[in-house]
Amino acid sequence: MNNLIEQFRHLNPKDPGLWPALPKLLALLAVLAALVAAGYAADWQGQMDELTAGAAQETKLKDEYKSKMGLAVNLDLYRQQLREINTSFGALLKQLPNKSQMDALLVDINQAGLGRGLQFELFKPAQHETMKDFYAELPISIRVTGSYHDMGKFASDIAQLSRIVTLNDISIAPISGKDSSVLVMDTVAKTFRYLSEEELAKQRAAARKAAHRRR
Repeated sequence: MNNLIEQFRHLNPKDPGLWPALPKLLALLAVLAALVAAGYAADWQGQMDELTAGAAQETKLKDEYKSKMGLAVNLDLYRQQLREINTSFGALLKQLPNKSQMDALLVDINQAGLGRGLQFELFKPAQHETMKDFYAELPISIRVTGSYHDMGKFASDIAQLSRIVTLNDISIAPISGKDSSVLVMDTVAKTFRYLSEEELAKQRAAARKAAHRRR
């Protein structure tokens, strides 16, 4: 140990060529370590960052490829589902009357109640329709009197109409001073019709104007 310490004690930094073997070896290793550290800081670190970014991009591209491959494999199934949706939508659309058929539908609703022995105290369609994206909604205020059993049959008949009609906000109560079996029902029946091409064009034009005003 003393011999090793003695080798390092009298080193001349100006003439490393005369150093003993061990100090030379340690100095060489220190120089190599410094070169490696400098190279890492100057160039290798950037390459490592690029390699990491490339690996992340590769993973992202693989995920996108798998996702698109899954869509491609199931493309025929998606097309079939789209055809089924379009068919179902078309069938539902046929259940909406056009403007000329609305009067006949109102008569059908009225006849459904009369056919069950109900007495109409009120049958008042709203003065204005509520416009939606592709259809119009017409609420009808209705008040009828009769038995609970007949009212249930009336509601069932409404549900079985070829056109879509819904009963909303139903309220049933006994009539004071009369037979307890006679009830009064207040409800709002809503009928729907699809919009004509002219009405749809007006809707789209109004939407464009509204969007232009918001800008």
